[in-house]
Amino acid sequence: MSVAGALAGHDGSQRAGPPAALDTGTRCDSVGHDRGVDCREVRKHNGSDWCRFVRSTPDCRLDGGFLDYLGGAFCAFPAALLPLPVGFYVLWLLYLFVILGVTAEKFFCPNLSAISTNLKLSHNVAVSLADGDAGLWRGDHGTVVCSLTPTLHGVTFLAFGNGAPDIFSAVVAFSNPRTAGLAVGAVFGAGVFVTTVVAGSIALVKPVTVASRPFFRDITFYMVAVFLTFLVLYFGHITLGEALGYLGLYIFYVFTVVLCTWIHRRQHVDGPPHPGPWGSVIPTDAEEQESSGANCGEYGEEYRPLLPYRETSLQILSTALNPLDQRKWRRKPWYWRFFKVLKVPVELVLLLTVPVVDPDKEDLNWKRPLNCLHIITGPVLCVLTLKSGAYGLYQIQGIFPVWALVTLAGCILALIIFLTTCNEVPPKYHCVFAFLGFLSSAMWINAAATELVNILRTLGIIFELSNTVLGLTLLAWGNSIGDTFSDLTMARQGYPRMAFSACFGGIIFNILVGVGLGCLLQMTSGQVVVKLEPDSLLVWILAGALGLSLAFSFVAVPAQCFQLGKAYGICLILYYLAFLCVALLTEFRVIRLAAT
Repeated sequence: MSVAGALAGHDGSQRAGPPAALDTGTRCDSVGHDRGVDCREVRKHNGSDWCRFVRSTPDCRLDGGFLDYLGGAFCAFPAALLPLPVGFYVLWLLYLFVILGVTAEKFFCPNLSAISTNLKLSHNVAVSLADGDAGLWRGDHGTVVCSLTPTLHGVTFLAFGNGAPDIFSAVVAFSNPRTAGLAVGAVFGAGVFVTTVVAGSIALVKPVTVASRPFFRDITFYMVAVFLTFLVLYFGHITLGEALGYLGLYIFYVFTVVLCTWIHRRQHVDGPPHPGPWGSVIPTDAEEQESSGANCGEYGEEYRPLLPYRETSLQILSTALNPLDQRKWRRKPWYWRFFKVLKVPVELVLLLTVPVVDPDKEDLNWKRPLNCLHIITGPVLCVLTLKSGAYGLYQIQGIFPVWALVTLAGCILALIIFLTTCNEVPPKYHCVFAFLGFLSSAMWINAAATELVNILRTLGIIFELSNTVLGLTLLAWGNSIGDTFSDLTMARQGYPRMAFSACFGGIIFNILVGVGLGCLLQMTSGQVVVKLEPDSLLVWILAGALGLSLAFSFVAVPAQCFQLGKAYGICLILYYLAFLCVALLTEFRVIRLAAT
């Protein structure tokens, strides 16, 4: 089994044979026959029969995950109290988005940045989107980096970091034919949402002067990606070559970005001097200033001790595990405190299990007692979350569980590291902790994404909604909320051009890698075709709406001489509201194809 398959929760159990059908609106199995009773029919039975129905119907089985959501809704509560578990599931769904966001922002992205820096792929902090003409980039956690030299680092490593929740959700959804509609809905739904609501909101917040060349480059690549996906859905299958073509197109996009940047730099070689290799970093997110687990032990200049002070190992551990900053807490508004209280349990668990290496700090964020603890907790986390704990709970010769063996080995290694290092100076092999942090945070994201997909499917069964409509609404909104806030923050602080560019460039990675990698992981040596059978009108409406929104911007932006104001923003938002109404009317069969 490959590492990618393991991260995606793919157990490689598919056998060679006919193409696997990914359900984007149909009820077919791997050979195209009816799978039997649809689990959404459970509400049509008497309440007393619900539990027996979900236990005996194969379509009601949730693959992967730690919780049995269907059993909890239909077996643990009487039929009259069904709204109670639904309420719990909705709150848990919202909290899963918080887990995904915190893990990606504070643990996954920093470790990816440390890995790429250690591999000397780049010395510039940037993300996947560059506004070459403006010379501005959106950096980690909403910072703005001024640079005329976008790097390969930005369009590969940090693009993966920023899009990790979307990619993992898509890969997990594609891994099960019954939830593939979630992936299709989320990929297209997020595209429509970001290119209309987010782009329109930016134009409403602040007038935008769009950089012409990056705009045409990004929107052209995105339109090609949408067209390829439309063709795949039309023909009903995706081959190995087509899946690799998605990934190849993204590689070509990376090459184009680098080439355009090089040309732009050559054209401006006689212009004003460029910033230093790290650029000037302008924080745009108040949360970035907050002391988190990775920096809570650092003193601000005004709080730095006058005399040398050496902390004990216990003090370092307690400080490093404290996700709260008392000074920040006192001066922040109530709503920030409320959201912080929600994030504290997640941050504390992540601090205990995920190391973070920070190349920007003098000590590389070396916390000797905590990093030694990570040697134990990180591998244990990986084996307990891989395939929902199936590998970790496996008992060697029926006696000794795998997780206990991993814990024992981790304790021995942690003791050796603790005895051979000191608190002040990181060891030469400290970079290895970045790889451990990357793997641990990836497993956390994968586990959260698996629960997210399962709970969305459960809500779809309860309310008799298709996976596609859940993907284009709840999953798309949840995965896009972070980009929405960061882009609007950039626009309010005077960087609307870069925020607008992010709307079209960032989602290229999500659709190309999400669809390409998600389908590629379902293929085996004897099965190199995956079937995609959109039998629902909603899928075509979704694809058409995304293509139409891109075509509108492709024509309207140059027609306004790249000067975008409130009229453009209002049109985009009204377009999304109209699309959402049509999508919901189609889902509830108010709009449907005439019978032939």
